[in-house]
Amino acid sequence: MDDDATDNHLRTTGPQAGPHAEDRAEDHAGDRAEDHAVVLGAGMAGLLAARVLAMRFSRVTVLERDELSQGEPVFRPGIPQSRHTHVLWARGVDLIERMLPGTTAKLLAAGAALLESPRDFLWLSPADWFGPVPGARVLLASRELLDRTVRGEVLRNPRVRIRGGATVAGLVAGPDGRTVTGVRLRDGEQLAARLVVDATGRTSKAPAWLTDIGHPAPAVTRYDSHLGYSSRYFEMPDDPARSWQGVYVQGRPDLPRGGVLMPLDGNRWLVTLVGNGEHAPPVREEEFLPFARSLRSPALYDAIRDAIPLSAPTAFRNTANEWRHYERLERWPAGFVVLGDAACRFNPVYGHGMTVAALAAEALAKEIRTLNPEQIAAASRRIQRRTIAVVAVPWQIATSEDMRYAVTEGPPPDRATRILQRYMSRVMAGANTDPAIASRFFGVLSLTRPPGTLLDPVTMVRVLSKPRLPDTPETTAYPPHHGPPAERGARRNA
Repeated sequence: MDDDATDNHLRTTGPQAGPHAEDRAEDHAGDRAEDHAVVLGAGMAGLLAARVLAMRFSRVTVLERDELSQGEPVFRPGIPQSRHTHVLWARGVDLIERMLPGTTAKLLAAGAALLESPRDFLWLSPADWFGPVPGARVLLASRELLDRTVRGEVLRNPRVRIRGGATVAGLVAGPDGRTVTGVRLRDGEQLAARLVVDATGRTSKAPAWLTDIGHPAPAVTRYDSHLGYSSRYFEMPDDPARSWQGVYVQGRPDLPRGGVLMPLDGNRWLVTLVGNGEHAPPVREEEFLPFARSLRSPALYDAIRDAIPLSAPTAFRNTANEWRHYERLERWPAGFVVLGDAACRFNPVYGHGMTVAALAAEALAKEIRTLNPEQIAAASRRIQRRTIAVVAVPWQIATSEDMRYAVTEGPPPDRATRILQRYMSRVMAGANTDPAIASRFFGVLSLTRPPGTLLDPVTMVRVLSKPRLPDTPETTAYPPHHGPPAERGARRNA
């Protein structure tokens, strides 16, 4: 089946009804486990997996450790990074819209913003300011709003139900240990299923669960650039002269600190300061603005210095890239699949997590499109390998960039990676001002285009014809197309 057929299948398969509450009636005792799938985790990966599995299973139960609010979007501990900047790149927006038509419109109506990056931003790259060049669409919203909206759309399918406050303690295996037949909850309850999908994210216990039923734990590849976040909400000031929607000041090896300002629902700004190693940003309120003032440009500091804070700063430090290589295991139990951050997680500064979750759900849909539940369980090893294949490009982007920093722990870059890093530095510099290079660069960054886009002969000639920049080029405080606040105010009053 081609992509269009898969998209159509995602749009039409399964009964659709009005919104269903998350506290639906418990499973009927007579329901058959053979036609039941259990998804662990109600984050983006788990919700999209549930939507896809409802194409082939008559019942899909999502088990979530957190209690889930049915009202206004609220923070929950299971997504600790939700208080920091999130982006949903164009490919993720499109895939979620195909799986759950109308989701984008609901998000925009609730205050999300669909912007063009970098055109709608003041963006200082490691080389220079991006001009008003084309790039890629990006959806910005609070993670709480994203999760509540997607969860509501998934629950429109009556085959799917969610149980909040359910903590999974382990897998239940068949007598020979070769098949997963369900899960065991902390309170002792056992839930039988033909297929179990672990989408519990960074805190996944799948390696221990596998060893408990006689299977080996996977090898792990890890790169840690020791990136730290510190984030704070601000009231969005009214400024008719402001022509940008967000600010991004990137760090680089000689000054590994940066910051992001993005608009959120609720007429708010979310500001996340970032730094590597000893440059990790502070959490103390009195140190937040001074750190923002120390960045390579004063643009972000100028934007927030007189803005009204709506929260104290919040820290996040769990940002390592980590790939658990389940796909390499020679023995794999039928009826079990690991998706999303539970299998491979990235430094969140590159914004790929939610889009990769959507890509994995798309891969899952393609693998199960002609299979019945029994066949899906039997094919779980192949499904594991096919769904993890989608991480190759974002993993390369995240790790090759993180390896530029001396504090990064992990396997050293090989010769091919060093060559790629030098070439990508020239791509970035060219993309600052060349619309053709910018379009290709952001196509790859947003996971809309394959990496080979930047290596075709026409693009390479265009990139290599640009003057070579020094390793630490000097940059102006503001881009030429948008001056500092004083200049904007003068133009407004003229």
